[in-house]
Amino acid sequence: MKIEEVAPGGVPERGFRFMVVVAQYNSLVTDRLLEGALGAFRRAESQIQTVSVVRVPGALELPFAVRKAVDAGSFDGVLALGCVIRGETGHYEAVVSGVTAGLGQINAAGLVPVVFGILTTDTLLQALDRVGGKTGHKGIEGAETLLAMARLSDSLSGGRKP
Repeated sequence: MKIEEVAPGGVPERGFRFMVVVAQYNSLVTDRLLEGALGAFRRAESQIQTVSVVRVPGALELPFAVRKAVDAGSFDGVLALGCVIRGETGHYEAVVSGVTAGLGQINAAGLVPVVFGILTTDTLLQALDRVGGKTGHKGIEGAETLLAMARLSDSLSGGRKP
């Protein structure tokens, strides 16, 4: 038996085209997620042709916009950014479940990589810790993951024509 590891692919001549879909709800956190992601994309600018940003009202609207972006066929990958804080409301589980299932289904279709950049926390402080606080920056991690998955997708599909 031969075992072969697939290496991440290169970058298409034209560079990757990415879409970032960001929820406006909990904008104190989501704006920081977006800033971190865009900063990571800027650091990799030689590999990226464009990054388009679209805002939606809340986390439950993310799967709709992500699906539209994927179906358009204009992007090599999509990063979904949002923040759901448990707080004192009873709908936390429903929102988290809905956005997770929706984005998971789109990603599982395998058309382009869809990266889950949704923070799910109990408190605002926990969310802020994940956007540049003591537990790293999930916006940066999301952008780096999208770039890695786009390269892998390119490699697994045998590369694309520019």
